[in-house]
Amino acid sequence: MIRKDTTKFTNEPSYLTHEGVKKLRAELDELVNKIRPVATADLAQAREKGDLSENAEYDAARLRLREIDDLIGELGRKFNNLHIIDESVLNSDEVRILSKVKIRNLKNNMEMEYTVVDPMQANPAKHLLSLKSPIVQGLLGKKVGDEAVIAIPSGEVTFKIISIEINEDL
Repeated sequence: MIRKDTTKFTNEPSYLTHEGVKKLRAELDELVNKIRPVATADLAQAREKGDLSENAEYDAARLRLREIDDLIGELGRKFNNLHIIDESVLNSDEVRILSKVKIRNLKNNMEMEYTVVDPMQANPAKHLLSLKSPIVQGLLGKKVGDEAVIAIPSGEVTFKIISIEINEDL
């Protein structure tokens, strides 16, 4: 799998579980041992087609290899700033990383459930919200029964925390 959005990568620390580290290592291994060799071969093949100044296939292959190398570098830097979370010391008293939190929008009574994750693991479609997202920032430190007023582009929304548990599947 190649990440399309590398804006999640910074030199800030990442907080992952042992399972998250395994997934990150598997992604890096796939890039280094499978995807990069194919991209290198594609570049060599495109280079053999002649005049490089007018070779769109060569330019595309070179760009792809550069993107892969950039991503490999970013993932490597993530390992340098990695903090492994010991799931055994987490609790569900308040919203924090790895909290699976169920909230209710007090305006429309709609309930949603999200897991708080490191920005690198964020995937809103899978209900994994980044520690840095506005919703999570408004929920951090809150307990069951607390309300959180969160600013969104269309105004403010008030959420009530219905439940908190630890998501150990990450």
